[in-house]
Amino acid sequence: MRFISILFLLSSLLFAKTPYELGKDLYIAKACYSCHGHKAEGMNTFPALANRAKGYMAYKLKRFRSKKADTQAQEMMITYSVNLSDADIENLTTFMYEFVDDDSGERYDDSFQTHGDGGS
Repeated sequence: MRFISILFLLSSLLFAKTPYELGKDLYIAKACYSCHGHKAEGMNTFPALANRAKGYMAYKLKRFRSKKADTQAQEMMITYSVNLSDADIENLTTFMYEFVDDDSGERYDDSFQTHGDGGS
């Protein structure tokens, strides 16, 4: 019996998901990709989330969870955030901060700026 308990413990440790994987699963389960893209790259007026500062993202999600938004456009995030636990937010922000494209193995390149003086 003790052997089975040890075997179960070892197998659960070997197959335990990382916070990144848990965050990725939650990103998919909550359908975040439908507005923010499958690569968290942002779409249309919805912001990119990939490789953003983890503390800032946690701050925003906790504000949304508390039913607070800075703009009318952000109010839609409240519905998706009210049931998030602190662990969910930790996992989601880990996934967003550490995001790596599954296909290319690359992080999101945010060096292209759509504002500024145009480099002239």
